[in-house]
Amino acid sequence: MRNIKVINKDWLFSKSAKAVPAALPADWEALDLPFTWNGKDGQDGGNDYYRGTCWFAKSIKADELPEGEVKYLQFDGVNSSCEVFWNGKSITKHDGGYSTFRVKIKDIKEENILAVAVDNSANDRVYPQNADFTFYGGIYRDVSVIGVPENHFDLDYYGAPGIMVTPEIKGKDAEIEIKTFLEDDDDCVVKYAIIADGQVIAEAEGKGDDKVKIKLENVHLWDGLKDPYLYTAKATLVADGKELDEISTRFGCRTFKIDPEKGFILNGREYPLRGVSRHQDRPDIGNALLPEHHKEDLELILEMGANTIRLAHYQHSQVFYDLCDEAGLVLWAEIPYISSHMPTGYDNTISQMKELVAQNYNHPSIVVWGLSNEITIAGSNPNLIKNHEDLNELVHDMDKTRLTTIAAVSMCDIDDKYVHISDVLSYNHYFGWYGGSTEMNGPWFDNFHKKYPNKAIGLSEYGCEALDWHTSQPTQGDYTEEYQAYYHEELIKQIAERPYLWATHVWNMFDFAADARSEGGENGMNHKGLVTFDRKYKKDSYYAYQAWLSDKPMVHLCSKRYIDRVEDVTKVTVYSNCDEVELFANGVSVGKQTKGKYPFFYFDVKNEGETVLTVKAGDLEDSGTIRKVDKPNEAYIMKEEGQVINWFEINTPDGYLSINNTIGDIMATFGGKIIMVKFLLMLKNAMGSKKKESDDGEKKDMGVAGSMSGVKISPAMIKNVYAMAKGFALKRVFSMLGGTFSKEEILELNAKLNKIKKANKK
Repeated sequence: MRNIKVINKDWLFSKSAKAVPAALPADWEALDLPFTWNGKDGQDGGNDYYRGTCWFAKSIKADELPEGEVKYLQFDGVNSSCEVFWNGKSITKHDGGYSTFRVKIKDIKEENILAVAVDNSANDRVYPQNADFTFYGGIYRDVSVIGVPENHFDLDYYGAPGIMVTPEIKGKDAEIEIKTFLEDDDDCVVKYAIIADGQVIAEAEGKGDDKVKIKLENVHLWDGLKDPYLYTAKATLVADGKELDEISTRFGCRTFKIDPEKGFILNGREYPLRGVSRHQDRPDIGNALLPEHHKEDLELILEMGANTIRLAHYQHSQVFYDLCDEAGLVLWAEIPYISSHMPTGYDNTISQMKELVAQNYNHPSIVVWGLSNEITIAGSNPNLIKNHEDLNELVHDMDKTRLTTIAAVSMCDIDDKYVHISDVLSYNHYFGWYGGSTEMNGPWFDNFHKKYPNKAIGLSEYGCEALDWHTSQPTQGDYTEEYQAYYHEELIKQIAERPYLWATHVWNMFDFAADARSEGGENGMNHKGLVTFDRKYKKDSYYAYQAWLSDKPMVHLCSKRYIDRVEDVTKVTVYSNCDEVELFANGVSVGKQTKGKYPFFYFDVKNEGETVLTVKAGDLEDSGTIRKVDKPNEAYIMKEEGQVINWFEINTPDGYLSINNTIGDIMATFGGKIIMVKFLLMLKNAMGSKKKESDDGEKKDMGVAGSMSGVKISPAMIKNVYAMAKGFALKRVFSMLGGTFSKEEILELNAKLNKIKKANKK
């Protein structure tokens, strides 16, 4: 029978080695897997984390290998490309850092050396290469050895489990089609069993690669968060009455459809998908997560009340898919075909998609396969279109039961052919953060829905960043917890009024590392998470969603980290899904409020001395403290030391423009338009010239400017970009460009703006 042994212990690691070792090197670092070499430098900013080839090696004695006539190595995740050596001989290569792959091992000696060259360096053929997250290098998931008999279920097909289960609901019953894949089916029989609650409830027998169908009467449905019931399908390979190999998989029986008017429908009832996106990394360990980390992430998402997750932007751990099956979360699974289309990356999109679908086919939680994310940043073209058409056809060939989708970048025109390739569609919109205003989101979707009423549309990314900065007057781009809370309140209202949105996914559930970033006062991080990177602090916006989505009674007093306030009367916000809340200041009732259309409550409170605030909702309560101060607490105000635009005092004469003004205000004047043209020319030149040397001497794109190199500008793109950008202060644009322009260049541009009078506002 099949035997599996995890071999994560006692590896050696080298960043400087140049060739496969003939013997175990004495000077390599000892470590256990999972491991990434970018756990520190991939999270500290500067876009200078090591991207190159590192080596892993391990000694394996023959008697340490699991029993079985045939043995395979299984790697659950090696980022991004690798070559595997057994006793000095190359036995396989793999491109794609997020999926499982296997290789048969031969020529087993009494003592053997397994070595793996792992490479996360930049190239033009393996995705991802350009995206807003860190590409951690390493062997960051489990490595196993599988021992099987000569006749066994297939282990060579795209890392798949060797068994494929397809339920079809027919009234109260279900027909379960099971297909297994065999390495050698001569004189072999496959015995099938379906198990429910530990008991065999149905059996069948087949030959070789034949499909069998088993009827389940009064089927127990997998019904989302309400009742995520799972069956197990087991297949046993038998020859001459002897059981040779056995595999099993869990599966769920459910129906779903996505309606352009009613949204997502699960088992015949409307089931609006409202949830989050998730990245898989953590402080110091990067993406080398342990099962307990995945479990904690899932528990935080469930506690918030979400019923769906977009697993961005790559294949996630089987541990997490399994947890989602058990919990009843509905998933969007995708490949890392992201940001920049590479004509030479076609084969890699195909292989990564085959692995994604083949390895995850049996998970009932997955309902859509994502073809790409924001891939038209540099514009659409025939090669990109063909790549997507082929991916779409491939997915439908491999899986007749699920739909395809894409996450389109905000400036992508809704008439673009690319937008209409997949079965359903979502857009990534940041109106209210990256320019524009929050109220632009809903009308944008109404316009799309009106023009394309038969195309299901969703919101695949939306959000804004927040750190431990605070204010009583939140404004777009201030990175305060208060603005993030306001932003999400507004988006919740607009989403709730549009049931046709088939799915909405907050970007992001957790803060995550993006080493090229320099925003918000902490380099190397994207702080759009509802929960901090270390999972220790739930931001106020987390509780806004909990109040909206969760059925479990809750109450939350916002801005508890914002104590010192200068105003005489201050606004206090409370989130609760209870019918009534009452706020007390130093034990005295400020007032009661009854829940309206949305679970957000606002109180005006006198700010005198020190005040203990307590909010009560039924038997629940939450509390915090505010304190009257004469001057703003500097600890609440974002400091931007080290960012070039703050190395000088920006001149802002009354009645005249400066880089502190928005692009919309600048463009409202004739002289301002001329300045903006000059700025765009400067940016274009910077795109072509600003490069940065990495540790291994390779050239890398630098921040936003690098990611925009090669962009083809269309009239539709200009229109959409301007709609978003006009709400940006030019100062913030310079900040986001991360050192692309020098202090002198920015000062010179600001001086020119200082000579232009502001336009009169009517």
